[in-house]
This record gives sequence, structure tokens and C-alpha cells, in this order.
Amino acid sequence: MRMQRVRALIGGVAILLAAACTKGSEPAKPASAPAPSAESAPRKDIKIAVVTHGQASDTFWSVVKNGVDNGAKDLGVTVTYNAPQTFDMVAMSRLIDAEVAKKPDGLVVSIPDPNALSRSIKAAVEAGIPVISINSGSDVYKQLGVLLHVGQTEYEAGVGGGEKMAASGVKNALCVNHEVGNASLDLRCKGFLDAITKAGGTGKVLAVNAADPTDSQQKVTAALGEGADGILTLGPLGSRAALAALKQGGNLGKVKLGTFDLTPDVLTGIRDGELEFAIDQQQYLQGYLPIVILSQYKQYGVMPAGGILPTGPGFVTKDTAARVIELSKQGIR
Repeated sequence: MRMQRVRALIGGVAILLAAACTKGSEPAKPASAPAPSAESAPRKDIKIAVVTHGQASDTFWSVVKNGVDNGAKDLGVTVTYNAPQTFDMVAMSRLIDAEVAKKPDGLVVSIPDPNALSRSIKAAVEAGIPVISINSGSDVYKQLGVLLHVGQTEYEAGVGGGEKMAASGVKNALCVNHEVGNASLDLRCKGFLDAITKAGGTGKVLAVNAADPTDSQQKVTAALGEGADGILTLGPLGSRAALAALKQGGNLGKVKLGTFDLTPDVLTGIRDGELEFAIDQQQYLQGYLPIVILSQYKQYGVMPAGGILPTGPGFVTKDTAARVIELSKQGIR
């Protein structure tokens, strides 16, 4: 049964990738892509390194890691997973460098700050290591020689959130950014605020510190005093602070709240009507699919050539929250 699931998923990946590629053109493999091995590599000998910016306190990334671990188990390959303890690009670049020095058969990275990470990622490409980016980096992966991006296009996801907020009557919106300097989060806010503005509303970015939930809550409370009637947070760390501020100020139900990404508390909030929606990028697939793809590349020399494999955005609302909660308990959503 396990092998049937793996084969079905691999087949599904091929279909999705075909749809993701530009119609009417034949994508060319980047010049930096390593030549595939002439002989199939035994799976047990395949080693893949994963380095993300995900913080240990963020349950979003625990689901990514579940995908990584299950991909390694299903494919029978060896995978290491590393991330800095905080949003620290210097530490992350060092982690990438350390993995590249071990010469893995494949590397999976998130790219929240291209300027800080480009040297390390390019070094991996120049060393002949096939690289796939996940979660962040959809706008820059090609420039760095990365073969494929697995995730969502962040600007468009932000636009979707803004359109949904505007349709619910929001006129004065906040975009709460809990990781200032993360290029992908900046794109989310830009898309959100562009959509709000296009609909005739106004909005601004509110920067908060993910490591200090009390300070984040206080900043949201102060911003609410300026008349905001809608809030979009960029992840569960921000949504917790915003929800606490709404409850403390008696604004729950009066101010619309939406967020990016799923965690058990976000899903419970949607089910109970405290949040309007969550924008879902299916982070489990962001962990799982690169392990499948890099394993197949090492074994058979098959690799999608230059494209984005979209895992989002989708929306979880009150109508669908109960089903997603059940999958969340399994570490999949």
C-alpha cells in the first residue's frame, strides 16, 4: 500500500508540473543543473539536506518537517533537516554552507532573504548539487540557479486575501508582519494592500516582533485605536497576537481577522468564528514533494526543468475547518 501511494503521488506530481510549466514552450534545464547519473542510485545511498528559516516555536514548520520525514520514509532515503533557532539569515547561510560541504545528493532550501542567502545557494549549485526551493523564493529561484520552486506565489496570495477582506466590507486594513526582512512576507502585504486599495479602501503594514507576543499584542491594540476594521496576519505567530488584542479590546466580531497558514489554534478560531479565513499553502507538500523529486532525479535523471509547483493559495473557512482540523491532528495540515 505504501508503494502504491508513493507511485500515485509521483504520477500526480508529474501532472501538476506539466500544468505549471508555460504552455506552448519547452522549458530548458538551467545551465547550472548537474548532469544526471548514468546508473540508477540505490535509494538507501541517497542523501538529501533540507535547510529552512522555520523557527522551532512556529508549528507551521513542524508540519513541513513531517512532510520531509514522511518523504524520507516512503522513499527510503536519508534526509537531514536544519533551521536556525530564530529568524537569523547569517545562521541559516552557515547551515547551508555546512550541508554543502557534506556534498549531499540534493538540497532543499527556503529563500526568505535572497541577498543574505544567495552566496550559499549559488555555492551549492556551483558544486553540482541540485537545489529545490520551498515556501519562499518564488520570485528569485531562477536567478540563483535553483531547479524548481515548490510553494505559492506570495503576491497573488496576498491579493486573494485582500479581495476576500474587501468583499466582507473592510475599508481600513492592517497587514501585520511578524518577520520584517522576509521578502516573501513583504510580497504578501503588498498584494493584500494593493487589493484593498483597488477596492476603494486603505491600509498599512504593522511590523511586530514574533519573539515578543506581548509587544505584538500591544502594537495591534494601538493600531486598532486608529480605526482599523480588518486585519491580515502573515502567519500564526501574528494571528495569536491579533486575536488576543481583539479579545482584550472587546473587538472580536467587530474587526475582521484573517491569516496566512494553518495551525491547530488557527483552525479552531476559524471553526468558532473568531477568524474569517486562513490562506493555506499546504506546507506538508512543501516538505514531502522535494524529497520525492530529488530522489527520482538521483535515481533516474528525471527533473522538471524550471518551473513553480504550486501548493497554494487556497482558503480554509468555517465551512471547511472541521475536516482540516482532523488532518491537522495527523500533522498533515
